[in-house]
Amino acid sequence: MSETTQIHPDKVRAYLATYYRLGHTPQDIVLTIGKRSGRLAALFAGNGVHCGAFLTAYNPQGTIQSDAANAQGHAELASKLQELGLQAIEGSGSEEGTDWPSEKSYFALGLTLEPAKAIGIHFDQDAIVWIGADAVPQLILLR
Repeated sequence: MSETTQIHPDKVRAYLATYYRLGHTPQDIVLTIGKRSGRLAALFAGNGVHCGAFLTAYNPQGTIQSDAANAQGHAELASKLQELGLQAIEGSGSEEGTDWPSEKSYFALGLTLEPAKAIGIHFDQDAIVWIGADAVPQLILLR
């Protein structure tokens, strides 16, 4: 994670405290920044990939948008991932104990870091979550 950022420290703390959920079932994989996920490592192995990215188009730069704007961004993100031929698992990001709404997201299997950052920047996001072969989620700040 970069030490120099335009993002307010409170936002960075919120991103670090967020739970990043792959799926919408009791068998979801829930990722925490800095904590290895054995279930994610198994997902990587089962799909023949060594990395992935958790991405959203919701609430650009951490600014609440309308439901319609968020839905449109989410659909555009889905199309972008499909164009790239990536398998994507729909999920959500949320921080427990806050009023901030859960944000629909996608986990893109096999998406390497630089293209993941480009997608985050395209959707005007503060950050993305990227996971390499070690299966440890990293918060990647984009501003």
